Amino acid sequence: MPAPPAEDNYAALLKESRPLIDVRAPAEFARGAVPSAVSLPILTDEERTLVGKAYKSGGREAAIAVGFRLVHDDAKNQRVAAWRRFSAKHPLAAIYCWRGGLRSEIAQRWLAESGIELPRVAGGFKALRRFCLDVLERSAERPFVLVGGRTGSGKTKVVQAVANHVDLEALANHRGSAFGGHQTPQPPPVAFENALAVALLRLDDEAPAAVEDESRTIGRLAIPTPVYDAMQRAPIVVLEADKATRIENIYQEYVVHAACPREHLLAALARIQRRLGGTRCQHIAALMANAFDRASAELHRQWIERLLEWYYDPMYDYQLGRKEERIVQRGPAEEMTAYLRAYSSAA
Repeated sequence: MPAPPAEDNYAALLKESRPLIDVRAPAEFARGAVPSAVSLPILTDEERTLVGKAYKSGGREAAIAVGFRLVHDDAKNQRVAAWRRFSAKHPLAAIYCWRGGLRSEIAQRWLAESGIELPRVAGGFKALRRFCLDVLERSAERPFVLVGGRTGSGKTKVVQAVANHVDLEALANHRGSAFGGHQTPQPPPVAFENALAVALLRLDDEAPAAVEDESRTIGRLAIPTPVYDAMQRAPIVVLEADKATRIENIYQEYVVHAACPREHLLAALARIQRRLGGTRCQHIAALMANAFDRASAELHRQWIERLLEWYYDPMYDYQLGRKEERIVQRGPAEEMTAYLRAYSSAA
């Protein structure tokens, strides 16, 4: 039975969030995939290791023989059943392995034998990854407009309110500051870069894309060089908000809604002790612990205020001062949202 055709329109596959079955081993998937992929491996990590050893010692045919010996009867049926369940929910799905070769071809054949035909991705994950890297490289010339402002001024909400935008912090699963980590881990670098490429692919190429004014790294993830370099040439819109508003925004985001445990916040505080200073760090830590012990909103607002005054505001004012010539507008969130929408649509 001939295998179904391979698809090579990578832009359409990624831009349309085409459901993808990643049949690589779990360890390969964990190092990075594309946003619309689900891990349904044809080989476990241990099986892949054994097949790889067979390939090195005996070549392709020996590897295939070991693979079929390892995956047969119940194991084969279980894996085909998983692919069938996914394809029943996602009839437009496609299959990929590392290079679009043997593993995805076998998965196609086994599915076809069960009555379901799905295409595979030509070139596999390697080709999708290369396409994503090309998108990132081309983004060096993409127009951006940065949304800046002191901590707590509401930059993320303003970015999200602009149709043509990229939410870098959502893609990185991190809010960008020393206290910005979530309780769920960040994605691996490859997955972050691929997700960013897909987000860029969906933008209007001509209109400036709104992004938050970020440092080079968001948590442990680095913004790819072509994108970051383009951001460093972009105009900046600065949000202005009074201190009370910023304190309340931070309290709501980090304490009320995120419900960050004290251990998480104290660990973040310890990471900036050197720059904050030992005495100030101890003062904030005591306020923070007392706020949790008493479940006191007012005490939480006090440690947030100290952190802004002693750490975030001086650091941000220094950084923004180095970009003064790129600032094109300042104002409150509502006005800057309207400005950005007009700025993006007029381009």
